[in-house]
Order: sequence, then structure tokens, then C-alpha cells
Amino acid sequence: RTWLKCLWDQFDSLDKHTQWGIDFLERYAKFVKERIEIEQNYAKQLRNLVKKYCPKRSSKDEEPRFTSCIAFFNILNELNDYAGQREVVAEEMAHRVYGELMRYAHDLKTERKMHLQEGRKAQQYLDMCWKQMDNSKKKFERECREAEKAQQSYERLDNDTNATKADVEKAKQQLNLRTHMADENKNEYAAQLQNYNGEQHKHFYVVIPQIYKQLQEMDERRTIKLSECYRGFADSERKVIPIISKCLEGMILAAKSVDERRDSQMVVDSFKSGFEPPGDFPFEDYSQHIYRTISDGTISASKQESGKMDAKTTVGKAKGKLWLFGKKPKGPALEDFSHLPPEQRRKKLQQRIDELNRELQKESDQKDALNKMKDVYEKNPQMGDPGSLQPKLAETMSNIDRLRMDIHKNEAWLSEVEGKTGGRGDRRHSSDINHLVTQGRESSSCSPEGSYTDDANQEVRGPPQQHGHHNEFDDEFEDDDPLPAIGHCKAIYPFDGHNEGTLAMKEGEVLYIIEEDKGDGWTRARRQNGEEGYVPTSYIDVTLE
Repeated sequence: RTWLKCLWDQFDSLDKHTQWGIDFLERYAKFVKERIEIEQNYAKQLRNLVKKYCPKRSSKDEEPRFTSCIAFFNILNELNDYAGQREVVAEEMAHRVYGELMRYAHDLKTERKMHLQEGRKAQQYLDMCWKQMDNSKKKFERECREAEKAQQSYERLDNDTNATKADVEKAKQQLNLRTHMADENKNEYAAQLQNYNGEQHKHFYVVIPQIYKQLQEMDERRTIKLSECYRGFADSERKVIPIISKCLEGMILAAKSVDERRDSQMVVDSFKSGFEPPGDFPFEDYSQHIYRTISDGTISASKQESGKMDAKTTVGKAKGKLWLFGKKPKGPALEDFSHLPPEQRRKKLQQRIDELNRELQKESDQKDALNKMKDVYEKNPQMGDPGSLQPKLAETMSNIDRLRMDIHKNEAWLSEVEGKTGGRGDRRHSSDINHLVTQGRESSSCSPEGSYTDDANQEVRGPPQQHGHHNEFDDEFEDDDPLPAIGHCKAIYPFDGHNEGTLAMKEGEVLYIIEEDKGDGWTRARRQNGEEGYVPTSYIDVTLE
């Protein structure tokens, strides 16, 4: 039903209603604005949360490797994408809903003001017509009363015998004048009444219906616009639901990718040292010194004193060396990583070799590019001087040679750990290893060393050749003047001692030291029965007196 048929006399009420409609529209726009701010703050907080828990990868060593860590970082990435979708929702609402509402509210206010002004003007014009009609009516009524008074005055003078003829004539003229004026006011009143009735009919059947129709259409459009904005409010979020679902699916896939066995294997690979577990401590029989002969009293005494120290010092030293079986040693890192356990040393060396190979490839590519540029300059001198490239080319060649030497050196160390070229002492200082690498010790049999690799029982080198003369000299005078003991040691690993000049030993066996390691990785030792020979320094725990 139209507003005109039922609300023709409720113009002021419609004025208030249309104003309420605009206020409600703006209230909903304010609601949308606050929702947009919530979405923006939510997205911002999510991004800050992701940034807080994302790893700061300053080096490759800190990159996540465990599947549980990788899954968590994938979840963080998906959550970051999810935060981006919340920003999309906010942007869509701001553009499609809030912005549209504010523009429409401005246009609605302008249109409502225009329609209400037209209605007020029409009402003012009708009121003016009514006033004109009412004035003419009152004037006609006043003239009629005056004419009636003139009629009574004329009749009274006409019936009065004492009245003069002039008075009667004057009263008659006054009556005629009032009667004429009453007739004119009557005609004026009739005309004004007809005009007012026409304007009133036009007002209530033409002008006001048109204004009411426009107001009704405006209010209905406002309602339709609210409906569209309600739908757009929901569609803004519904559009991103597929992408949000993909983010959640990505989180679920990340959770399914966690592999506990793979993580356990990574723990093994990360911390594996390559050493064998320690064996049982042997029984140390100190009572055998009691049965020594008188002639061996001095030596026995010294050995007995050493034996007393073994009971306390040797065990203490053995406990101090337990880092070999699971703890990393403290101290400065060496170039060849010999301070690390074998397995960790192998990984570090392999990583360094890979990095050096990448650098070598870059330098080789640069050398090729410089050579090509040099050829172009030689063929076209106007493009450049070939000699200007010579310093850079020389520097590149120098870098290539240096990188190749470094690669060769690290490959030698890697082969040492992997046991490809024979065991070497992992505790040797890097300067000794560098010297031996340059001497080509991979294929040389001089100055051999004993060393442990991943198999602690492996031994492929013989005693040092430079001690050969000492052995012959000691054999001639061994019975007459044996070397004094300068300390004692305990075998950490068993040693076969197949090569000439070496001394076999069992794990946990206690020996006397008669000559320190001279830097070649071998220590001269003697059993309690007098048998002497060289043992690998890396296989024993030494205590000097």
C-alpha cells in the first residue's frame, strides 16, 4: 500500500521516519567500520605472532631439519597466508560495504532534504491560499454586517415622520453602497474559495502524492541497499573461505608429515660420534711387584710407585677422557675439525668440501667469462684493452689454485676419517696434517701413524721409521741399561701391533712410558715384564710423572 492513502496527513511523521532510516544506515556503517578494524587488528596480530616464532636463519646450521620443526614452520607459513585472507576480508568490506554505505548515505541525505523542501513549499503555498480565502471570507462577512446595519438604519429613517427627506436619501445611498460592497466581497470570497479548493485538491492529489511517492521510493531503496550490504558483508568472508580451507588443509598436511622415526634418525646423525663404547676396566694386580727379585728392587720400586698412582690417577684420567664417547671437547676449533668426534668431523669436512666446490665453480665461470672478454678485446681493440683484464684473470687463477688445494686437503682429511687411505691420528694438530698432506702421505709408508676411525680396532700403519735406529741401539744395551719410566698409561683401545717395533696391548692394560710422543703420533711404552715397543698415542691415556 502507498503511503499517500494511509499517511496523507502524517508528513511530520514521515520526516522523522526518513531521518531514522538514514541514522540506522549510518549506524550499520559504523558497525561495519568497527568490524573492519577488528579484522585488520586480527591480521596484524597474526602476522606479528608468525614473525615472532619464525626462525631467524642467520646461518645454514640453524635451518630446521626435524620433521616436527619443518611442520611447525609450514603451519606458520599457512597461518601467515590465513592472516593475509583476513586482510582481504577487511579490504573487501571497506570497499564493497562501508565505502558504498557512506556514499549512499550522503546521497540519501541530499535527496531527502530536497523532497522535504518540496513538501514544505507545497504546504506553505496551500496555507497561503487558505489565508487569502479566509481573509476574503471575513471581509465578505464584515461587509454583510455593515450592509445589514445600513438596511436597518434606512428602514428606521424611512418610517420616522420627523426625519427629513435628505436624511432618508443619505441613508438610502449608504445602504446601496454597503450592498454593493457586500456583493463585491461575496464575489471575491467565492473566487478565493474556488481557488483554495482547487489548490487543496491539487495539493492532496497531485503534489503531495508525488512527494510521498519519492520519499517512499527513497526509503525502499535504502532498505534494498541495506539488504545488499548485508549480503556483501557475508560474501566478503565467503569468498576467502576456499583459500582459508586450503590454509587449514596445509596445516593438516604439515601435521601428517611429522615422522617420529625420521626425527630419531636425525638425532642419531646429528650427535653420533663414531666412537665405540668403552669396555670393562681390567683388574690391576699391584701385588705382583712384591715378588720381584732383589736385583730389580729399584725398578720394582719405581713401578710400584707408578702402580700406586694408577689406582687413583689413571682412573681419574680415564674419567676425564669420557668426552670421546659422547661429549664434545672444549677448546679452540681446529682447521681439520680433529677436535670433533669422527662422525661429526666427517660431516663438517663434507660440508666444507661442498662449499669449496661451489666457490671453485664460481671462480671457474668467472675465469671463462674473463677469457671470452679478453678474446673479444683482442679481436676488437676499440672495445677495450686486453691487458686490463690480466690482473683480474691472475687473481681468479690464484683463487682457483687456492680452492683446489683446499679441496684436496679437506678430501685428504675426509678420506682419513672414512678410512679410505689409512688411519690417521684424529688428535693430531692441523699444522702436522697440512704438512703431511703436502708430502703426499696418502701413498707414502714413511712416518706412519696409528689412528682410530669409526672402527676403533682398525690399525693399518706401522711404527715410525725414524725410531728404527733407536730400536737397534736399545736391543744391544737393553739387558744392561733399560730406559727409566717417565710415566704410565692405560690403553683406551686394543692394539694388535703386527708391525715390527710396535707393542701389542689390550684394552685397559697399564703400561710404562719410557719415551714421549715426538709429534709423530707414537709413544714408546714397556710392559711390566720388560717388553718394549711403540703404541699409538691416540689409543692410550697418558699420565706423566
